[in-house]
Amino acid sequence: MRILLINPNSTSSMTAQIGANARRVAFAGTVIEAVNTEGTPASIEGHADEALAVPAMLDLIRAGETRGIDAYVIACFDDPGLAAAREVAHGPVVGICQAGVQVASTIANRFSIVTTLPRSVPIIENLVAAYGASARCRNVRSVNMPVLALEQDPETSEARLIHEIRAAREQDGAEAVLLGCAGMSDLCARLEARTGMPVIDGVSAAIKLAEGLVGGGYRTSKIGSYDFPRKKELSEV
Repeated sequence: MRILLINPNSTSSMTAQIGANARRVAFAGTVIEAVNTEGTPASIEGHADEALAVPAMLDLIRAGETRGIDAYVIACFDDPGLAAAREVAHGPVVGICQAGVQVASTIANRFSIVTTLPRSVPIIENLVAAYGASARCRNVRSVNMPVLALEQDPETSEARLIHEIRAAREQDGAEAVLLGCAGMSDLCARLEARTGMPVIDGVSAAIKLAEGLVGGGYRTSKIGSYDFPRKKELSEV
């Protein structure tokens, strides 16, 4: 099967890291194409960044449809444009927040999420509520560092993540922690080893969910809300 892994921001080094970690967990027969959008923000940190990234992301999905892509993974924890993406795709479209929340709810009774900036906390809280997991998600924590700092200052990033993961266990009563940024995916195993906590990477969770959906023959329903968009003329500027 072929999965198109889309990083909705324009940072190619992050895309390479995300793609490498996705391939590490994928089945041998799964081909993962990791791509990022162009002409979009270097990182997604809020609603405006999401809105700017979605049109280019939808273009990548439309192009993937013509190439026979089986499933799509949106590699941003805000799950930007997820419903719109499902409208334009035949195959399943998986967001890493939704996939991570589903895995966390399956392997632990209570979990916390650790993300980057404080401004992302309410966005993620709203997503968790929309996915029906508020009762199990005990807290959404922030390391108070921008997304690109994960690459620019990895030592500080890892130290703050370890601190918040331990606090999630001791203060929240969390039994697992979900990493709230695709750029954290390469830290998952190391953080688990250093904290003794089950640590979930949304990218890996989304890849395995996408493989399972394709393997089971499931496609996006085109009855009702996820039906293909009606064709309309676009006005010229």
